[in-house]
Amino acid sequence: MRFVRYLGAVLVLVLSLGLIGCGTTPYTNRSQLLLLSGDQEASLGLEAYRETVGAARLSSNARWTRMVKNAGTRIAAVAGADMPYPFQWEFNLIADPTVNAFCLPGGKVAFYEGIMAVCGDEAGVAVVMGHEIAHAIARHGNERVSQGIVVQASKEGVAELLGAEDEVTRQAISAALGIGVTLPFSRTHESEADHIGLLLMAKAGYDPRVAPGFWERMNASGGRRPPEFLSTHPHPETRVAKLREWMPEAMEYYRASQQD
Repeated sequence: MRFVRYLGAVLVLVLSLGLIGCGTTPYTNRSQLLLLSGDQEASLGLEAYRETVGAARLSSNARWTRMVKNAGTRIAAVAGADMPYPFQWEFNLIADPTVNAFCLPGGKVAFYEGIMAVCGDEAGVAVVMGHEIAHAIARHGNERVSQGIVVQASKEGVAELLGAEDEVTRQAISAALGIGVTLPFSRTHESEADHIGLLLMAKAGYDPRVAPGFWERMNASGGRRPPEFLSTHPHPETRVAKLREWMPEAMEYYRASQQD
């Protein structure tokens, strides 16, 4: 009886959330569960951006800063029709050797100096910029939060079903659900951002054929990685193969951009 009760409760929760928070990603047309409004997303993104950039020192490298702002402005311009709500774009380069970049909901973008050497030139920056902006316009952050609500409800239900009252058992259940649900979803987001980002950079007039080379350089610059099954990112070889698969579609956008 307890099994039926909790299974029913989880199913009702999932179905009801799906009814009130459905969305579709641009280009890939994947259905999403989205529980935050655009205003909530933008507010959270701005708060996180202020905390991160406000506490950081901006780069004094004028050339790199110009590359980030140029690529960001061009890609944001072609992403306009795909934005789920108005974005207030901002592009900054942080003086930090970390190899990373991000775009928060609402259009707040930051690159770290450490990734610029891997980018090499503005086209390389556009690969990263397209990928990060794709995360934002596809509302992946909102989707992760929404998914987390459902996963948390499921964990509580499964723990109760199994009579798991001790913390060790609950942690084991949480880890199992994380591997089976949360991590694969994150790999979906990363692959989707690769796809959408490739199209965005091509629409902005950057040659998408540079993208596989960037990820090969990124792979070469990194150390050992966990198996793809336990990773939130696609394997480098998988990532490059998918980029080549999407290249004909991207080249159509790129050729059209050269005719404008």
